[in-house]
Amino acid sequence: MTSSAQMKYPEDFINKIVCGDAIELMRSIPDASVDLVVTSPPYNLKNSTGNGMKDGRGGKWANARLINGYSNHDDCMPHEEYVKWQRDCLNEMYRVIKNDGAIFYNHKWRVQNGLLQDRRDIVDGFPLGQIIIWKRKGGINFNRGYFLPTYEVIYLIAKQYFNLAPNADVYGDVWEFKQEVKNSHPAPFPTSLIERIISSTTAELILDPFMGSGTTAIAALKHDRSYIGIDISPEYCKMAEDRIKREVDQWG
Repeated sequence: MTSSAQMKYPEDFINKIVCGDAIELMRSIPDASVDLVVTSPPYNLKNSTGNGMKDGRGGKWANARLINGYSNHDDCMPHEEYVKWQRDCLNEMYRVIKNDGAIFYNHKWRVQNGLLQDRRDIVDGFPLGQIIIWKRKGGINFNRGYFLPTYEVIYLIAKQYFNLAPNADVYGDVWEFKQEVKNSHPAPFPTSLIERIISSTTAELILDPFMGSGTTAIAALKHDRSYIGIDISPEYCKMAEDRIKREVDQWG
């Protein structure tokens, strides 16, 4: 785990987990130096009127990981502040990708105070090429007033010369993957989902500024790519490093 103090690119970034603020650290990465960004930011779920995250229910909800939230991030920002933060993050992601690069930005739609939050206030103005639906197998429902939510969305934000790898365009735009269950991070990506994204591109260097438990790094290494991982939580940085080492050791 590398400290954010006196960071130098590329030696302190490539194939490293860097612990610190995502925007601050991305500002240390030169323009047009990354091929691909794959990330899923905190969703601000605790600032919610509809999903029961704040009501302190016990029973089957008591052990839900998201009840306890993220380490070093309360996930309960005022909406306008959250949108500005995420747009600032996307601006940095967009700056660091090359002219043939892309951002796969995973988020979740929800209804807040009777209005659909489809994250357009975050992604408006960026060159959105496609919306991919990630259909989850299973999940939990925090509210008996609506049906079980079973999907999230991946915004494909691409620069002018981005193309998929040969034959990757045969995939549809609805992907079904199981959620991770043996992972102590509150909102882990399925490794198979990230492998689908990475293997569908020719990217050599992949950035995840919200690395969490290290899934993007593991998927990158499985496909002989390099990664840059950033996370604000020392706990998750250590978790990611340990998990990456375990996976690599298993590969022999």
